[in-house]
Amino acid sequence: MLGLFNLGGGEIILILALILILFGARKLPELAKGLGQGIKEFKKATREVTEEIHSSTMEDSTPPPPQRTLPPAPQPEPQQAASQSSGTKA
Repeated sequence: MLGLFNLGGGEIILILALILILFGARKLPELAKGLGQGIKEFKKATREVTEEIHSSTMEDSTPPPPQRTLPPAPQPEPQQAASQSSGTKA
């Protein structure tokens, strides 16, 4: 991991000495505790987001159940106006 930043042993010691000088020996445990809690919360949030994405993709991949089709409604018989009107003529 430290190879990513191209830091050697001397540079790390120098950075730690500067932090010790800036914050003092009494503040270092508090800073480390806060940093640890922040990393823990970040990992927890990352894991929750990953699980949410995974569960939502699993829901989308399942095919929906087939739709139930209703039988066609019976059509009313068309009334023939011609047969009724022809029957009244006489």
